[in-house]
Parts: sequence; C-alpha cells; structure tokens
Amino acid sequence: MKAPPEAPPPLPAALAALTGQGVAAIDTPAAVIDLDAMERNLARMAAFARTHGVRLRPHAKMHKSAFLARLQMQAGAVGVCVQKTSEAEALAAAGVTDIYISNEVSDAAKLQRVAALAQRLQAAVGRLAIAVDSLEGIARLAAAFEALAAGTMPPLVDVFVEIDVGQGRCGVPPGEAAVALAQAIAAQPVLRFAGLQAYHGRAQHQRGVAERRDAIARAAQAVQDTRARIEAAGVEVPLVTGAGTGTFALETASGVWGELQAGSYLFMDADYAANAHDPAQPAFEHALFIKSQVICVSAAHAVCDAGHKSHAIDSGLPRVHGLPGQPPLTFANGGDEHGILHPPDGSALPGLGDTVWLIPGHCDPTVNLHDHLIGVRGGLEHGTVERIIRVDARGALT
Repeated sequence: MKAPPEAPPPLPAALAALTGQGVAAIDTPAAVIDLDAMERNLARMAAFARTHGVRLRPHAKMHKSAFLARLQMQAGAVGVCVQKTSEAEALAAAGVTDIYISNEVSDAAKLQRVAALAQRLQAAVGRLAIAVDSLEGIARLAAAFEALAAGTMPPLVDVFVEIDVGQGRCGVPPGEAAVALAQAIAAQPVLRFAGLQAYHGRAQHQRGVAERRDAIARAAQAVQDTRARIEAAGVEVPLVTGAGTGTFALETASGVWGELQAGSYLFMDADYAANAHDPAQPAFEHALFIKSQVICVSAAHAVCDAGHKSHAIDSGLPRVHGLPGQPPLTFANGGDEHGILHPPDGSALPGLGDTVWLIPGHCDPTVNLHDHLIGVRGGLEHGTVERIIRVDARGALT
C-alpha cells in the first residue's frame, strides 16, 4: 500500500494571507515565481523529451520542492534527481516516490539512511537509485542494505557508476575502471546495476554553442567506449543518464544518453541566459525573481533591500529585470542586506519604495536561501498570488 505523504506544517499566517492578493502585497525581499513563464518552460522541456524519445529526470536540487517535483512528473518526467540524502528524504516525506541520488554517499550513518529510504520507497511502490565511483563505496552500500534486511528480503537499490566525462569532480576515468565497478555491483545481490552516470557540468556554462558541442562530443565518445567495454565484459548497461540545461540537446542528438537531468530550465537564471542560444534547444524564460524595493535614494545611486542573504552570487550578481516604463538599472554589490542600483548616464533613478525585480545569477543556491517561493499568475506588474510553494528541502545538506 502506498504510504501517504507527511502533512506539512501550516504556513505562517502572513504568507497564507497573500493568496489572492496582488503582487504589491508581497513583502520584500522575497523569491517569486512567474507561474505562467515557469509552466511554459515546463511544457517546452516535456515536449522536447517526448519528441526525441528520451527520459526526463529533472534535478530537484534546483527547486527543492515536492510540489514542483510532482508537477514535473505530471508533465512526463520519470522522477527527479537530488544530490543529498537529506534532499531525498525531504522529498520522499512529501510524496515524491522516484528519486535518484546522483552523487556518492560513503558515510556509514548516511548509508543506513539511504537503505531505510529505499525500503520506504519500495513499500510505496517507488524507487531509489544512487551513484558510486569506487569499490569501497559499493561494498559499504551493499553492507548497509544487508544490515537492514535482518534475515528478511532486503530492498533493492539501482546503482549507477559515475564516470568523469569532463567535470573534474567525482567519477572514475572512462574505460576499464568503470568495468570493474559495474562487475562489482552486478555481483551484489542487494544492488542492481542501472547504468552510467555521465554529467559534464563544465560544459553547461561554456558560452559558445561550438564549445559546448565539442565538449559533449568528447564526452559521448568516452561514454560509448566505456559502455562497450562493460558490455564486452558480460554486463548489460541499461541506461546512460546525465545532461544539463546548457547542453541537453547535444546529449540527446548523440544517441548515447537515454535520460536527461536538466533542472535549471524551469527557472532560468542570469548565468544560463548568458550562454549563446543553441537553436536545437527550446528557448526558456526567466521565471524566478527576487522582489525587492528601494529603501534609499542618493544623488548618483539607489539602494534596494535585497543583498546576498536573498540571492546567491557564486555565478555573479543578479541582473535587474526591467519592466516597461522603468528606468534601466545595473546591480552592484551592497553586502548582505543591500543592493546598489546604478542607472546609465543621464537616466532617472527609481523612487523611494519602488519595486525592483532581480534575476538571480544562480537559481539553485538562491532557492536554498528561502523557506517559500511565492507563485504569481498574470505577470510581475499586475499579477496575483496564486500559491505559496514550500522549499521542502531547504538546508538539506547531509
């Protein structure tokens, strides 16, 4: 029997009261989703996956929300990815049942949690998968599942071997090292070899289309060679999973990847928007904004109330989203609680209390700074708050 999701705590009264009100009622700074733009992004990505016959497993580490994960699955995604055990636990508790931890977990206590989560998802007719990149990691994972069984049938977990196709982070080198890991997984009765994890994160933000194309071509060759070696050793490779918002059309066109892990397409941050557009990919719109307001106006600049505590800056400062009739502005570093707004020469400054909408440089860590996302229908100028979306896995770092 499928277990019901855990009931979430009630919303703070001030947030709950926002539903049905206009955007002017949203206090600042706040993370706001343009629901119309987000749903267009959702539909475009789902249509791409359907048209090209590939599976879509978006990265929920981007939005950390069970509601948005379910929305993606309703649109055709087979499940979601996360990077942390606690992210998987938070989404599972809120009713998401098909989760892939696309990362290595080696700590014994965390592996016990992974095994227990796999058991809960299996009871809910769901599925858990995880990535590995070492023989020791495989042995520890298998031991955690065997210990949970205690004489009964242990839960199964799908296990992907991660190969480093250019990210320079986790993963074994393509080739023979991956063969040994695939064989070790296949030899464990509590583990099921699910295929290869091949994510090229560095390629996602290379600005030129040709640069990204060359990087993914090299990665595809490495994956093909590794797959052939594993299958020559007698182990079937059911799936290659990977790809991101910057390159997913290239992975798809290669015919090597069968599953796409793109996540940022749903919100589209300023850094991804700086990439030259690949016409093979759908065009996505900005859907995540930080609403701020002007709290100080001087002779040469204005100051808004959205500093680094409201938006991440690892991929650069936010960009000011200009609405019709508003003066053009650039955002400069003002510290934790302030943003400095500069107009081009001769342009007018905004007035005290004016709203300024910011496009974050990097959506994932920006979302992690907020407990809730405020969903607005009808645009940022005249829209209405339709729903409050919980960031269920906010701060889920373990």
